[in-house]
Amino acid sequence: MIGGRVSMRIALARNGQQLAEHFGRCEGYEIVDIADSEVMERQFVPNPGHEPGRLPRMLAELQAGCVIAGGMGPRAQELFTEAGIETITGVSGSLNEIIEAFVWGKLTTDGGNPCHHIES
Repeated sequence: MIGGRVSMRIALARNGQQLAEHFGRCEGYEIVDIADSEVMERQFVPNPGHEPGRLPRMLAELQAGCVIAGGMGPRAQELFTEAGIETITGVSGSLNEIIEAFVWGKLTTDGGNPCHHIES
């Protein structure tokens, strides 16, 4: 947390400056601290590798309150729910546009989830 002002920390699965279609197979995660409807800090955390359960634990340890990705497997969604972390899927576009939409409560999804594999 930054000076106690952070009201939300979100993690976005990213490839370049775009939201990744697949949560577990992205290059890494853009961690964004938001307070008072303002982005306070952004940092990139590389993906340490896709392994069931590993990434939800990592993002929980980083204190993410919400994870945004194009798609996410059902097991990862379940692990985030158990940790009290919101997941948002069915989103696409540039990181900057998605972050701005999230901050202002205008983030929309297509309701889809292109990730259909089964995680064990």
